[in-house]
Amino acid sequence: MKQSGFLQFVLICTLSSAWLCASNALAYGSIQVNSFKLAAVENGYAVSIDSKIELNPTLEKALEKGVVLYFVNKFTLVEPRWYWFDKEVARIKTRIGLRYHALTRQYHLSDSTFSKNFTTLKDALRSLEQLRDHPLTIKHELKSNVHYDAILRLWLDLTRMPKPFQVEALGSNAWNLSSDRLEWHMKLPSPEQPFQISGDQ
Repeated sequence: MKQSGFLQFVLICTLSSAWLCASNALAYGSIQVNSFKLAAVENGYAVSIDSKIELNPTLEKALEKGVVLYFVNKFTLVEPRWYWFDKEVARIKTRIGLRYHALTRQYHLSDSTFSKNFTTLKDALRSLEQLRDHPLTIKHELKSNVHYDAILRLWLDLTRMPKPFQVEALGSNAWNLSSDRLEWHMKLPSPEQPFQISGDQ
């Protein structure tokens, strides 16, 4: 399966720019997609994503003040149509909240389906970076012979934050945490062969 269409949108730090990338991660934070997998399962399709999330000092201080940081994973499949607008046929969208409880000195991850506590921020981020076998929501009929446009992006959702922090975030790189918008063309995977790709290939 050809992967060049995806890889050309993945920004990878070369040896010559590794120091610059590390400096930016410390100053501004970053979200990078390390790998993606779409697998055929019994009742449809499931998505798994591995990422790397680096928080900057501004975001860490916001956590310590009790601000909840919401992180979004969004993947969509779009059917191109030459005669009309393109049609979104399937998607996943997760929104997970990360907060710090000063009383218990624990970090907490939660969404509508789960709730977990962690003793360190590193452990909480490690869990946040891994999305496993999330069901794909199918909006229209999927066709095995169609090449779909696939779009993937991960970001910090500022719209869920308190208004004062939204105002502070305007025009500030410290709050603008997002992966690149990754796009590629693909057919649906078979049960025997999942579609998977990693950013270091």
